[in-house]
Amino acid sequence: MAAPGRREVLRFLSQFGAFILTRFGFWNCFSMLMLFAERADVKRKPDIQVPYLYVDMGVAVLCASFMSFGVKRRWFALAAAIQLAVSTYVSYVGGLVHYGDWLKVRMYSRTMAIIGGFLVLASGAGEVYRQKPRTRSLQSTGQVFLGIYLICMVYSLQHSQEDRLAYLEHIAGGEVTVQLLVVVFGVLALAFLSGCYVRIAAQILSILLPLVVLFIDGNLGYWHRNRHVEFWNQMKLIGQNVGIFGTALILATDG
Repeated sequence: MAAPGRREVLRFLSQFGAFILTRFGFWNCFSMLMLFAERADVKRKPDIQVPYLYVDMGVAVLCASFMSFGVKRRWFALAAAIQLAVSTYVSYVGGLVHYGDWLKVRMYSRTMAIIGGFLVLASGAGEVYRQKPRTRSLQSTGQVFLGIYLICMVYSLQHSQEDRLAYLEHIAGGEVTVQLLVVVFGVLALAFLSGCYVRIAAQILSILLPLVVLFIDGNLGYWHRNRHVEFWNQMKLIGQNVGIFGTALILATDG
């Protein structure tokens, strides 16, 4: 049997990225439920008041279900982006839970990147059989959100002691490697913000993100025990970076 050609490999990677991103809502809702159950044990409040929380999760699961089955994927991807934006805004304004500034940057920047991923999906990117022209304005907006996420990563590596130590203690090269990552993430951010060399930038990001998830985010002992990040909050953050990886795969193969 002949080996798969380049086009088939790219199509598979694009489909895999779309598979990850369209199922993100399920993991996000599950990790949120587990997080709020974890807080209930210590009598802490959820980010959103309970009646609205169930509505929010219901909408998220509905959008994820339709996207997963490929039913009106563009419309429900756009709806998922709006739902996540509204949910994050309500959570931020409500102020029911206090987070440190460094953790806020991690949480909200990743949420913004996921919203950007849904906008990229809503543009028509990642579709195997595209029946309608791609909406470039939505894709460009999604890329800008990814660029902002990368800028926040650069900021965290420069100004957040918690993030710096996570990299310094668990990657080879120490300060030199951290500064190299600052440069790389900064250049990638410029690529996404400007719309130039997006495919190459996404290819590089799709290589770096699994390493970040595995060696940095996956170090649960550091984040949970040393930095007192709630276990399921860290799991939610890991899921968000996996979803961003899905977006990077889509843009790397169909950007």
